[in-house]
Amino acid sequence: MMENVGVYRFCGCAAKSKAKCDSRWEIPASETAPTSAYSSPARSLGDTGITPLSPSHIVNDADPNVSEQQTFLVVVAVDFGTTSSGYAYSFTKEPECIHVMRRWEGGDPGVSNQKTPTTILLTPERKFHSFGYAARDFYHDLDPNEAKQWLYLEKFKMKLHTTGDLTMDTDLTAANGKKVKALEIFAYALQYFKEQALKELSDQAGSEFENSDVRWVITVPAIWKQPAKQFMRQAAYQAGLASPDNSEQLIIALEPEAASIYCRKLRLHQMIELSSKAAVNGYSSSDTVGAGFAQAKEHIRRNRQSRTFLVENVIGEIWSELEEGDKYVVVDSGGGTVDLTVHQIRLPEGHLKELYKATGGPYGSLGVDYEFEKLLCKIFGEDFIEQFKIKRPAAWVDLMIAFESRKRAAAPDRTNPLNITLPFSFIDYYKKFRGHSVEHALRKSNVDFVKWSSQGMLRMSPDAMNALFKPTIDSIIEHLRDLFQKPEVSTVKFLFLVGGFAEAPLLQQAVQAAFGDKCRIIIPQDVGLTILKGAVLFGLDPAVIKVRRSPLTYGVGVLNRYVEGKHPPEKLLVKDGTRWCTDVFDKFISADQSVALGELVKRSYTPAKPSQLVIVINIYSSEHDDVSFITDPGVKKCGTLRLDLTGTSGTAVPPRREIQTLMQFGDTEIKATAIDIATSKSVKHRPPGFQQGRWEPPGLEIIRGFRGHTGVRTTVGNRD
Repeated sequence: MMENVGVYRFCGCAAKSKAKCDSRWEIPASETAPTSAYSSPARSLGDTGITPLSPSHIVNDADPNVSEQQTFLVVVAVDFGTTSSGYAYSFTKEPECIHVMRRWEGGDPGVSNQKTPTTILLTPERKFHSFGYAARDFYHDLDPNEAKQWLYLEKFKMKLHTTGDLTMDTDLTAANGKKVKALEIFAYALQYFKEQALKELSDQAGSEFENSDVRWVITVPAIWKQPAKQFMRQAAYQAGLASPDNSEQLIIALEPEAASIYCRKLRLHQMIELSSKAAVNGYSSSDTVGAGFAQAKEHIRRNRQSRTFLVENVIGEIWSELEEGDKYVVVDSGGGTVDLTVHQIRLPEGHLKELYKATGGPYGSLGVDYEFEKLLCKIFGEDFIEQFKIKRPAAWVDLMIAFESRKRAAAPDRTNPLNITLPFSFIDYYKKFRGHSVEHALRKSNVDFVKWSSQGMLRMSPDAMNALFKPTIDSIIEHLRDLFQKPEVSTVKFLFLVGGFAEAPLLQQAVQAAFGDKCRIIIPQDVGLTILKGAVLFGLDPAVIKVRRSPLTYGVGVLNRYVEGKHPPEKLLVKDGTRWCTDVFDKFISADQSVALGELVKRSYTPAKPSQLVIVINIYSSEHDDVSFITDPGVKKCGTLRLDLTGTSGTAVPPRREIQTLMQFGDTEIKATAIDIATSKSVKHRPPGFQQGRWEPPGLEIIRGFRGHTGVRTTVGNRD
């Protein structure tokens, strides 16, 4: 089976039957492979003993069932952010009304609490205790010695992006240095949002609201690799949002796409334009949307307490200036990552086409926090900071909360210093650790732009605070410049700046200065909720994005007849008198190739040996387009289809047995299936489960000896 969690899907075969799917996670390389009826060549890195039929049967086709959907009463979207998270919902009978979750108790001065910090607290017995502000405040109030026993985690989402070999056993590190399974933490968090949302829905409905009535949407960065997306899906299954048997109940939404879906419906009074000076792409210097500025600011002030947002059923006024085929860029700048996507509008329905594959990097606002930590290390010593985080974990959290508040006050035109309160335990512990005062450390550090206040504060000059932003903002601007060099982006009319980090005036100024002469820079009101509201719209209409770009090249490993002069000698395998070329990469789709929603790529293969009892199709991916062999640099195994070829007694099997392989693209996740045409067999489905701490599909023989990454969703089912 494919190495990914499966779903109820339509397999795309002639019978149009609904098919269950199965999945598994990567297998440690140290394990040995079991014997099978036909072994792959010793020199092969995963050759599956299949060869393309001659001529190869290749058909690109859109899945006719892609528009068929289950019916739900409500769509609930969870924006699982690096620094803050929240949920919103809309009843399917009232799609124009998006309700943001109840406001959270607690919160920081000057910070909207329509989201809650992505923080989670476990008891010393590793049981879930609380999430968000409740977790942070409870942890803050613990006695320092008692706090060492509790497991407090924050900003842990980035672990899924930075871990190259993500598995079910991947750990997170709590503030006290203890390890905990990442899957448990993500599942706890999603279960918390599930319970909160169902309770709110039940209160509104006046009766118990069932989970089966809800379609769930979870947002993830577009630049995440498939293993990270799959990890979130598995965590959602464990949290009870959906199940592999009813996977359509859960949709994975890409954050910049969600923002784009919402932005395309903006009205003039719902946005603020940073400048109206652009004189490119058909705009003159007199063009302006300034009439909406005062309205937007007043609207934000008057509606700060509102939890319900009206969304126009038609494309908003902003698009009245656009013609068919006009383009725009969405810059989703969050806490952990920055995602860039380029879309083209299709009128009159407002459908979207992706013009260039999503790009980005770890350039979120966490980068500013890292720079602040580096500054503290420079002043007080890296050894002290590391020990302080271990010995006084709650106090370290308090210090970073204080910095977050001051970070939000940074602005290009600020002239007065920013004061950051140091916890008393920081001052006390430093004196015990070094034998002298914090003030002495500042004098000796030669950091002139940070002073000590007798009130127990670090006084940072505006230039000092701005310098902490510079590396992160420079990375964003550089990445945007690279994107604007692409032909697909050269004529964009709008750049939408969204996400929590988009609220930073320093980032706004930098983007305007760099690209204000190329396009109009737009910031939606309630910019921190743009992705959340767009995710709700995506759940209501998952087919709104009609065309996407494949982020990777996908193909399967096959045997081809060996051709002298064409194939390298080291790939030659002679089997039963036949000369084969091993490890051939048979491409299904290329990186950055345009694919329609639900588009199918079909290939037909035949076993290299007629007596094979099992056929194994290994699926590989690469960031490169020019891939010839599965052993080429950068090629990774991302999934496996395993098909049983037994049970043919009484069935006429042709000499060249056809195994049809289908891969469906164009959605936020990829699906694949393999069918034995002679017997209408496909892989049998059994309820998935856990074995020895990793994800495996029970009842399936594990093909061991390969260390691949999860990455492709598998659909399996019978072809009637």
